[in-house]
Amino acid sequence: MPVDPAAQQVLDMIAAVGAPPLHELTPAAARAAYAGLALLAGEGASVASTEARTIAGVPSLVITPHGDGPFPVLVWIHGGGWVIGSAQESVSTTRNLAAAADCIVVSLDYRLAPEHKAPAALEDCIAATGWLLDHAVELGGDPTRIAVGGDSAGGNLSALVAIEFGHRLCYQVLVYPGTDLSLDSPSVAENADGYLLTRDSMIWFANHYLDGAPVTHEDPRVSPSRATDAQLAAVAPAFVITAEYDPLRDEGEAYARRLAALGVPVVHRRFDGQIHGFYSLPLVIPAGAEAEAQTAELLRKAFVQH
Repeated sequence: MPVDPAAQQVLDMIAAVGAPPLHELTPAAARAAYAGLALLAGEGASVASTEARTIAGVPSLVITPHGDGPFPVLVWIHGGGWVIGSAQESVSTTRNLAAAADCIVVSLDYRLAPEHKAPAALEDCIAATGWLLDHAVELGGDPTRIAVGGDSAGGNLSALVAIEFGHRLCYQVLVYPGTDLSLDSPSVAENADGYLLTRDSMIWFANHYLDGAPVTHEDPRVSPSRATDAQLAAVAPAFVITAEYDPLRDEGEAYARRLAALGVPVVHRRFDGQIHGFYSLPLVIPAGAEAEAQTAELLRKAFVQH
């Protein structure tokens, strides 16, 4: 189907600004530009508290919903190509999910590239999630009901955290995840330009993340699609979201199919007409609100069943 008119408005607005493409910017300039785009997401839903904490050495935001705990916990890992983004810039998403899924959300400010090469980001996410599995009660959480989720690069890191902890986690939410950093799936070429995330920006992100790193795109600590069947068969049930006009579409869908073939319960939904980033913009792209609502519904079910 054609690009959703709401998504097209966002693309037109960005084009009207006339800013240089992301891959021509320094990381610092790209971070500033991304912070401006994040303002479109708004403040998010009402919650009981949003508190800055350090979890296993990782700066984090702990978002607690209204009500009485202990609450289940969602570890949220923000997107941004491992180079840009922050917990604060994704606070609308995390507040919305905390309120709708009735869970504590711990949003991680993992180390970013190029200052910190792979696998530093993953090490931070594993450390924080491991701490929560043992100590969530200290935050008013239930350590037996912990899920992980994230968008884009955060979806990549969430998939890797899910592999690390297997059924100690009860669910994983992978929003247009990057699962294979070879960047050679057909949708990368098909959607190379014009839909927010471009092929050139993907190369820019990957280079900052991997150039000079002790790992390559073929390492299963970088590309979850490189994990063994045995590793993937042991992961928590998954909700995988993809978007029609997204370079990452095919690798996310291939990953969902592989998990399902290995017996992992998977709900996959492709949002036709949508672009990369729509999930984070529910106030201007209604499909983002729909995707958040389905995420919360599936999380609530997982938390009850676990």
